[in-house]
Amino acid sequence: MTTAQQIADAVRAGERSASEVLEEHLAVIDEREGDVHAFNLVMRDEARAAAVAVDAGDRTGALAGVPVALKDNLCTRGIPTTCSSRILEGWRPPYDATVVARLAAAGAVFVGKTNLDEFAMGSSTENSAFGPTRNPHDLDRVPGGSSGGSAAAVAAGFAPLALGSDTGGSIRQPAALCGVVGLKPTYGLVSRYGLVAFASSLDQIGPFAATVADAALLLEVIAGHDPLDSTSLDRPLPPLVSGLGDGVEGLRVGVLTELVHAEGIAPDVRRRVEAAAEALADAGAKVDEASVPAASFGLSAYYLIAPAEASSNLARYDGVRYGLRVDAENTAEMNAATRTAGFGPEVKRRIMLGTYALSAGYYDAYYGKAQQVRTLIIRDFAAAYDSFDVLLCPTSPTTAFRLGDKTADPMSMYLNDVCTIPSNLAGDPAISVPFGAGDDGLPVGVQLLGPALSEATLLRTAAVLEGALQ
Repeated sequence: MTTAQQIADAVRAGERSASEVLEEHLAVIDEREGDVHAFNLVMRDEARAAAVAVDAGDRTGALAGVPVALKDNLCTRGIPTTCSSRILEGWRPPYDATVVARLAAAGAVFVGKTNLDEFAMGSSTENSAFGPTRNPHDLDRVPGGSSGGSAAAVAAGFAPLALGSDTGGSIRQPAALCGVVGLKPTYGLVSRYGLVAFASSLDQIGPFAATVADAALLLEVIAGHDPLDSTSLDRPLPPLVSGLGDGVEGLRVGVLTELVHAEGIAPDVRRRVEAAAEALADAGAKVDEASVPAASFGLSAYYLIAPAEASSNLARYDGVRYGLRVDAENTAEMNAATRTAGFGPEVKRRIMLGTYALSAGYYDAYYGKAQQVRTLIIRDFAAAYDSFDVLLCPTSPTTAFRLGDKTADPMSMYLNDVCTIPSNLAGDPAISVPFGAGDDGLPVGVQLLGPALSEATLLRTAAVLEGALQ
């Protein structure tokens, strides 16, 4: 496997051309994409033109000539951006998301827009208007979600790097199920400008990569203040790649009791977390049990807050301004007909949940109470980080489940996010790193959580786990 860092080094040195690198990856896409369906759109012509431009021009970028896959909820100028929904049919954004512009400036070559659960609502990439993505390790199983296409693209070798978005675990959970690295940054570290919103106080863009070093490299490129995003943090990013070899000697690691023993955690997944704790202890970390009591309420609070914000954000899809329009006798009927035809069942379910939680007479009992629980979660994490530098827990309760196994039972699907949601509610960073396999031979990811802006610590801890596994 050639890493993104190796590709960029070779292109900068003139040892390889960006076009040659791209054609190698397009050949892999041609061979396996029909089975995996990682992409909604493979951008062959645009990618070839970009690779030629890199070869003919500035090769000094941090990602010179590196193929990158983009989740299809990131605006790309002039390129269809669908959020895997019929309601955005025919829409081509007139601008690039900030992360897309930063990647292009660094010399990256975009190979395609990846499939996702519609509007990023799901944990399996089965809620797509364009059909499900399959796990490259076992085509009968899901890749996780909602960024399943991005995770699958990296796992299948279609691109060494991909971007996803994480609202309740949508980067980390598919990373775990596909056996790649996935990182949700601190809220505000990466600009959300040009990310089609699901839940604005929770959404964050982050990297997928085959290695921890590549994830660190990609995060260095996309992070940093953006005046176009009012929630963007205005502070410098500490170096990430240069500190990866610093190790964990003396680091305080807490094994997060509430999530290790949460409902539905499979015994084989729990064993991998225990093995990761031992590996960190062997590397010099001080490992002990940690508690974040309110984390056990994360799922309940999230499924009120996120749908409420989605109900507000998705009101803009009305058939008037862009995307799908189903004509009717008057505006109200046109709005209703467009939304009925354009949104899938899971999106409708969450809009209805959110609208109910925000409605008169229920706001204080549901949405207001969920925000109080969110405050408790933030306080409990802050207390835990007084005693620990990093927390360790599973990423997903199980390995990849079979396609169709959970689509009829929304609650069983929602439980896939039990370990990832608390970090979104707190706004803190978290990373999933592959750490062996379950009893079925499929990948297991373990999750490292840290306080705000602790990405450098999380990445060097993940590098130790990566090394221990190898």
